[in-house]
Amino acid sequence: MSDPTSNATFSALADPTRRAILGLVGEHGELTVGEIAARFDGVGRTAVSSHLRILRLAGLITERRDGRYRHYSLTSTPADTVVAFLASVYQNSLDQLSAALTEAVEAAGSAAQRDDELSA
Repeated sequence: MSDPTSNATFSALADPTRRAILGLVGEHGELTVGEIAARFDGVGRTAVSSHLRILRLAGLITERRDGRYRHYSLTSTPADTVVAFLASVYQNSLDQLSAALTEAVEAAGSAAQRDDELSA
């Protein structure tokens, strides 16, 4: 998962303000820059616009122009890629943990059986 799109997606998601913007847009469906900026104290329209540009370039949001307004909404494809990647990473870990646990249970069962045979 080292293609440029994935790198841009992870880079965009690394910033807490951008994650908050994504959450906000996801919650409301579609918002303008002004509507997004109004929900952040200490973050101006220019900074919000910069964050939106990064999110748009990463493919996480789309922009729809309506006169002088730009409306932003979520896209799912890059996020789906990230979720699939993380699921595969954690699934491998869970599979390894499951195998180790099964092995430990089998070893404990064998040891208990030997103890029973010796005491009989």
